[in-house]
Amino acid sequence: MKEKKFKPLDIAYIGIFSAIIALFSWVSIPTTVPFTLQTLAIFLSLTLLGGRNGFYSILVYIALGAAGIPVFSGFKGGIGVLAGNTGGYILGFILLGAIYWLLTSIFGEKLHIQIISLVLGLLICYAFGTAWFMYLYIKANGAVTLMTVLGWCVFPFILPDAIKMAMAILLAKRLRKYIK
Repeated sequence: MKEKKFKPLDIAYIGIFSAIIALFSWVSIPTTVPFTLQTLAIFLSLTLLGGRNGFYSILVYIALGAAGIPVFSGFKGGIGVLAGNTGGYILGFILLGAIYWLLTSIFGEKLHIQIISLVLGLLICYAFGTAWFMYLYIKANGAVTLMTVLGWCVFPFILPDAIKMAMAILLAKRLRKYIK
């Protein structure tokens, strides 16, 4: 299988969507458990740019944050954020993007494949982030149950993430004609 080269326009879109992910990560919606629009931007980059370019926009976003640029939620950046309790969820975005890219490259970008790919990728992101959180939390504070961690880190985000996923799919459908 021959690897497709990046065109200048691909690189521009990857950069633009890395910046969009960063901007959306700064937007915090105040609820009982505040959440950001970061996952909306992640879903949008994948559904609009496709698996490969969407994956690389996620990778560039995380690399910028790891380098210390404050692109993460709360205007934070650095390896310390990635090594912290919630860093597994951020790193899990790489898995989400990889799953989406893999499944859509095998089965095509039909709507039901996009939905299945995003849902499966998000579940893997949740699982990776939760395992990471539990390991660090238990190491620092002692025992905690899986249900407790899911109650803190996953359950409050399922409905908002489902809404953001639907919004991204609808936006991508409307915006795709402007992306060459």
